[in-house]
Amino acid sequence: MTMDVIEIQKIIPHRYPFLLLDRVTNLIPKESIIGFKNVTIGDNIFQGHFPGHPIYPGVMILEGMAQAGGILAFKSMGDMTEEEVASKVVYFMSIDKAKFRKPVKPGDRLEYRISVIKNKGSIWMLDGKAFVDDVLVSQAELKAMIVDK
Repeated sequence: MTMDVIEIQKIIPHRYPFLLLDRVTNLIPKESIIGFKNVTIGDNIFQGHFPGHPIYPGVMILEGMAQAGGILAFKSMGDMTEEEVASKVVYFMSIDKAKFRKPVKPGDRLEYRISVIKNKGSIWMLDGKAFVDDVLVSQAELKAMIVDK
């Protein structure tokens, strides 16, 4: 299953400049999701991080993982109508074991690979990894809960 940015916006509430996922290229409910963000020098974050030496912030990489994980959780909850999806939101409860292994720069295609570690009801534990050109640049364990708005 693939999703473009229009379909992504039907599931998660994030919008520019905080929508950090451009496309989902593979989604297996209750198992995994792969998606990406094209990092460009036009991203507002580079005005201040850092002038003359642009590095994509690690916290933004983690947020992109969280957004992809939120889509995976929603798509794993069974067939929900657009109205049901719109009445819920994903809250992240924890981010553990975060590591940043290599800087991400403008021009990189940041690929998120998220898989389910465990699911109990509305609570999800996810393994998140971020790659650029198949090189691991960041990883973390994420815990999230789907709740009513």
